Amino acid sequence: MENYVITIARHYGSGGKTIGQQLARELGINCYDREIIRMASDESGISEGLFGEADERLKNSPLKRIIRNVYEGQLIPPDSDDFSSYDNLFNYQAKVIRELADTESCVIIGRCADFVLKDYKYVISVFVHADKKFSMEKAKERIGLPDKEVEKYIAKTDKQRADYYKYYTGHEWNDARNYDLCLDSSKLGFEGCIKEIKSYMKIRFPEF
Repeated sequence: MENYVITIARHYGSGGKTIGQQLARELGINCYDREIIRMASDESGISEGLFGEADERLKNSPLKRIIRNVYEGQLIPPDSDDFSSYDNLFNYQAKVIRELADTESCVIIGRCADFVLKDYKYVISVFVHADKKFSMEKAKERIGLPDKEVEKYIAKTDKQRADYYKYYTGHEWNDARNYDLCLDSSKLGFEGCIKEIKSYMKIRFPEF
């Protein structure tokens, strides 16, 4: 039997990462987030630190406003001057994501995994969002800043995620049409979101 993958995109403060981790534990499978950076570094031979720096360069680059580099599965060869470009670093992360999908069932957080795996049959893409009050409360637990600063941090982080997604996929990050399920964690709670995902899995893939 083939593997299945649940991809989770999420608004900051919605608890999407926690939901993904708990879902993976209940299903007895692995959950991958920043581990993908380490794996991509190991596979490419490029310093792990450059992957983090690449995210920062993209976040601050004016190019993201006027051009896109939609992922098509290619890798830039080592003899190219662009081998360690942030576009190629994304390509290596995408390669790792596809290799994971080929070898095991898992949950993958962020990293445009829904788009990278769009041609895979057994993939469920989920977008987790929440209302402002819920997101603020969860974010304050994590970063401990005053309300105004937390609000700015949430808005900045979500914009960065949206820009990153659009740059590499050509699609809008918060467009419900990109996902199989869009869940409001402020209404369902974390457990409710997990139950909804598992229920959807049973309907969509009864063979599992």
